[in-house]
Amino acid sequence: MSAVPHRAADVAADVLLPVTPALGVVLAVFLLAAAGIAASARLAQEGERSHARGVLTAGLRAAVQLAAVSWAIGWVVGAVPGLLAFLVLMYAVAVRTAGRRVTGNATWWWAALPIAAGVLPVVLVLLLTGLVPVRGITLIPVTGILIGGALTATVLAGRGALEALHTRRGEVEAGLAIGLPEREARLEIARPAASGALIPGLDQTRTVGLVTLPGAFAGMLLGGASPVEAGAVQLFVLVALMLVQTVAVAVVLELVARGRLHRDGDG
Repeated sequence: MSAVPHRAADVAADVLLPVTPALGVVLAVFLLAAAGIAASARLAQEGERSHARGVLTAGLRAAVQLAAVSWAIGWVVGAVPGLLAFLVLMYAVAVRTAGRRVTGNATWWWAALPIAAGVLPVVLVLLLTGLVPVRGITLIPVTGILIGGALTATVLAGRGALEALHTRRGEVEAGLAIGLPEREARLEIARPAASGALIPGLDQTRTVGLVTLPGAFAGMLLGGASPVEAGAVQLFVLVALMLVQTVAVAVVLELVARGRLHRDGDG
């Protein structure tokens, strides 16, 4: 009676990377190579230190965090309080990460709004329609994908909008001089830059199946689903992500236009 799970496990073992010492060595080499290239090319944003150290710390943090998450998911799958606590932790980390990336000051907590505005309605619809049950094995991956998409959109939109306002401050002042309200003057400059945050998601959706087969599709196939079922799940993920990211960008743009999210010195 367990032929399908065993068959899926055999396929996964044949296709996925085996967890062996060789995998650890290759990962270490890749991480060091990425850091070395970042250092030799002096890859860094203006006024910030090289990304070489960030590459190393990001890789090491990912290893530690994935090990912890692998253990935690096994615990929260059967405990609703633990599941909810884990989801709140995911959200809090995303807010802190996005806020610090966008502003670096005390206004970072406003990043909670675009992430929640994008993710919460989608998750509620999925729960109310029964498409996603209240089980950790399903809810955590789906919510994690959505939170991750909202985080990326928030960071790209916020940084782009604030950078545009900083470099084109004279145009904002010109708008004020001709009688535009401050919000409208800031929107005219920030909107194109913030809107660029949607480009990666749009490109991924446009090219799915032609350029890449994203993780949800491959994971469903390895789990024993049919190609049609895997395609339907992947389509859902991409469309849900577009909604989440669009909402997040729109909220970030409004927060920047109203001065809620700002950099020190920009007001």
